[in-house]
Amino acid sequence: MSAFEPAAEAAALDALLERLHEPSVRDLAWLLLSPSLLRPQPPLGMLAEPFDSPADAAASVAWLLTLERDPAPLRECLAASRFTRLGRYAECLLAFFLEHGPSLRLVAANVALRRAGRTLGECDFLIRTPDGFRLHWELAVKCYLHAGGTDASLADYVGPSLQDRFDLKLAHLVEHQLPLSARDEFASLGHAGPWDARMFVKGWLFYRWNEASGGLELPPMPAAIDPRHARGFWLERTALPRFAAGRADAWAVLPRLAWLAPRSERAVQAGEFVSADALAARLASQSGPTMVAAFSRCASGDPWIEQARGFVVPDGWPRAAAVFARQSYHQR
Repeated sequence: MSAFEPAAEAAALDALLERLHEPSVRDLAWLLLSPSLLRPQPPLGMLAEPFDSPADAAASVAWLLTLERDPAPLRECLAASRFTRLGRYAECLLAFFLEHGPSLRLVAANVALRRAGRTLGECDFLIRTPDGFRLHWELAVKCYLHAGGTDASLADYVGPSLQDRFDLKLAHLVEHQLPLSARDEFASLGHAGPWDARMFVKGWLFYRWNEASGGLELPPMPAAIDPRHARGFWLERTALPRFAAGRADAWAVLPRLAWLAPRSERAVQAGEFVSADALAARLASQSGPTMVAAFSRCASGDPWIEQARGFVVPDGWPRAAAVFARQSYHQR
């Protein structure tokens, strides 16, 4: 079970991020403490919990603060991995916590299961708790945009490049990835179970900005989604000048590896800040969705803090997204 009540979780994360400025440490803290995108999906799709008690959570927060003071080991670990994908970055962060954190211990990572020379799949993490329990975690970090349906369906949450969809991802986790550690072939790899398989699903969900109401279009929420999830906006490129005008002190385009924790002044290079007009000009010829963030500062000398993030999409993207959301698996 989680070590915190929901409100306490959010307060603890906000308070911790105020004390963390190293980008990778902020991202790791966010990965551990941010809400899951999903509710538990029993019996097979139960959620991984990085802390098994309030004391364990407190020890992990203290460990993160120590890492903030000397982030060199984490920096070196990340530099050695040479990743370009957000999911791989998140895997490296979580593996570092499991190897060096105060409680859970990593047994193995990316364990490939093969039969007759064919790879059946990989188990992301095998973990042992201080009490000797064996855990199998599958990690997924996702950013999905709601494509506009009104029937509370996970299929309406689509990846920005329209290559991924939330319902298909959940089905793959529950039906394929999580059962891997229970297969007979798995014991032959030297990792005898039983393993308690859990999914670790973090990320952001983005909702269309409604110009008429000045707010987000929040549809009926599928029962599978945790209502505490991190959320942002999306809008067409032609709506950006009206949306951005007077909304923030500065804007920045967020590269893919900056899609985890909200950014702070030290997590964004000063030269990356632009005005709303400059942002619109920069995105005028974009060929696909781009994540941007709005930054504000309360007073002179205070740090820049991310106030909101979202995707700016080409004007034809919403129609294509709606079509993609309604495709059956066999049409893809």
